Amino acid sequence: MQIRFQNSPKETSQMNTQQLRENFLIQHLMQPGKIELVYSHFDRLIIGGAVPTASSINLPNEDELKANYFLERREMGIINVGGKGTVTADGVAYQIDKLECVYLGKGTKDVNFSSNSVDAPAYFYILSLPAHQSYPNKMMTKAEAAPVNLGDISTSNKRTIYKYIHNDGIQSCQLVMGLTTLEAGSVWNSVPPHTHTRRMEAYFYFDVDAAQRVMHFMGEPQETRHLVIANNEVAISAPWSMHFGVGTASYGFIWGMAGENKEFTDMDPQPIASLK
Repeated sequence: MQIRFQNSPKETSQMNTQQLRENFLIQHLMQPGKIELVYSHFDRLIIGGAVPTASSINLPNEDELKANYFLERREMGIINVGGKGTVTADGVAYQIDKLECVYLGKGTKDVNFSSNSVDAPAYFYILSLPAHQSYPNKMMTKAEAAPVNLGDISTSNKRTIYKYIHNDGIQSCQLVMGLTTLEAGSVWNSVPPHTHTRRMEAYFYFDVDAAQRVMHFMGEPQETRHLVIANNEVAISAPWSMHFGVGTASYGFIWGMAGENKEFTDMDPQPIASLK
């Protein structure tokens, strides 16, 4: 499991492109037949990807956790962005299709990932956080997530938001998780830009064509930086950093938050005209 330590606004403002990518961009997360994990010290969020192929993959108990099993003191959210697959938790199997979600609460001991087809494997995106209370394991489909249509084609941000793990959805200790898909011709996400110093966030970009990229903007609103992101890559967003992006074609992204509260609307807007 790779470890990423925190970075302050001051040091981030002085980073070159390679340093920004080394600290805030996660690449090669989805590897066939493997599970990859990155531990961020921003709210101790673990970001992972599991792509089971011919064989299933068991969730390992990483030494850095100093736990008897991975979810002894943690909770986990899982969203599938690939073919049909199964998450088995303590003997209970949850079959999830693309863009469906499973939540696993603190105390879940045995977790296994498998794909229904080797030719169309599941791509499981994973977020895990420390938890002080146990909540029931639960699955949610796209329809159950009560999708909300937002934005407008005139501003190139017509999109659909699916909220899975939040105050009015699947209950968790501190994890908030969902996804956004943009319609053809729409490319902007999370506009107007905002910060929320009470919690960090991670953006996982998916369904990005191999020839296209997403320009993810980060940094302080008056000290902006950016990451050029390809398919199935993650931007780690510090609590002090804004986060919004634009693609060279439409795409989808999974957002996940952790910190002091679970209010989806907790944002400090940064007017576009104020950015530098």
